[in-house]
Formats: sequence, C-alpha cells, structure tokens
Amino acid sequence: MKEELPICYTCINENCFIKKHLHLEQMKQYVVRKQTFVCKKSNSFIKEGDPIKGLYFICSGKVKTIKTGINGREQIVRLTKNGDTVGFRGFGTSKRYLIGASALEDTVLCNFSNETMLEILQSIPEFTYALMLFYADELNKSENNIRKIAHMNVRERVIDLLLYIHRKFGQMNDLIDIELSRKEIADFAGTTEEQAIRVISTLKKEMLIKTVGKKIGILAVAQLRSEIMEHKYFSI
Repeated sequence: MKEELPICYTCINENCFIKKHLHLEQMKQYVVRKQTFVCKKSNSFIKEGDPIKGLYFICSGKVKTIKTGINGREQIVRLTKNGDTVGFRGFGTSKRYLIGASALEDTVLCNFSNETMLEILQSIPEFTYALMLFYADELNKSENNIRKIAHMNVRERVIDLLLYIHRKFGQMNDLIDIELSRKEIADFAGTTEEQAIRVISTLKKEMLIKTVGKKIGILAVAQLRSEIMEHKYFSI
C-alpha cells in the first residue's frame, strides 16, 4: 500500500544518503521520482533472487536483511533502522538481489529505481564517492563478522550481538529498542536457537541482562564488553 509522505527535504533522518546530498541542486530532479510505501511487520519487500529494483531507504522502522545458507537456513546479515540503506548488495553488479529483506515492525520505505540511482551515480560525483566509502565500510564489517564466527565461541557471539543492537538501537526503560525472536538472535549470531536460548538464560542468571518478552535489556555493558575485548572487534 502506497502512502503519501512529506518530501525528502523535511525528512529528519540526517544519516540518510539522500538527505545528506539534498544541498546539491542536481538532487531535486531525482527526489521527485522516488516511490514511498509501507511494509507491514513480518512482510518481505525484497526476496532473494528477485530482479533488482533499485535501492531502499528506511524512512521509519526496522528491517532485517537475510541470506540463505546451507540447507536453506536463513542467516541474518544486517539489521537496519531509520535512515539506513537496504538492497545495495549486488546493486550495479548483478541483475538480481543477493539478499532478502523484511520488516521487523511496520516500516516506511523510500525506493529509488535502478534507472534513477544510475543517473545519480553518473551525474553527482559527491554522491558516488560517499557510496563508495559506504561499500568499503560494509565490506570491512562483513569480513569482521566472518572472523567472529571463526574465532568466537557461542557465548561470545551472542554477547557481541547484544552489544551491537544495544549500540545501534539504543535502550529505553532498560530494554533495547528492538524486538528479536530467539531464532533471529541465533540466525544473526551464527548458532542454533537452542544454544542462543541457553546463553541468554545463563546471562540472565548472572544478572548481566534482563528480558521482557522478546526484548532484552543489558544490565552490565562493561562486563559484557570485557568478555570479548580480546577479539578487538566487538559491536561492529
């Protein structure tokens, strides 16, 4: 369902790629081409293997990006929020999305088509340069995630994930501002649901975290950080 929303110039997401470049006169002609729509909680707006339809920018809400692994198991590769970009994996180099994406809550998305994005990249060097740096940063994060899976044990990977979502989404009323099922935690930490549940239960008994439904709150950030400090890349 499409919904009319304020134009990009009134958007409050200062970290959005589009918003950051609205000071450039050339951007005016491209902003009017965007399509805005609402993706309901648990619904997907990108299916892995579908033809690429440009880039998505989150106006409001939260999204998980997934990749299908061995035996069809989903691996969460990224969690995103207001202002973040979704669908960039494979953009410009592939005809199909290399990932899938679905809403963790009702989410408002802005879509810029392939044609529009390619025109922006070819005509606005400042935007192209910023996107190149973004890709480089994401590559570094992906490499660190591979190292974590190889060198961290299950407890450390779950702790690393909890610190990551704590930093990215913040904490309100002693609870991290995102709902993730135990399976989603396992899918992101690269472990099984049973192992994730076991680690969370242990951390609760140790009074390091608290839980209310699907939400988790961190009670001892410094202590959790100290457990994975030797890896030198926590909270990526």
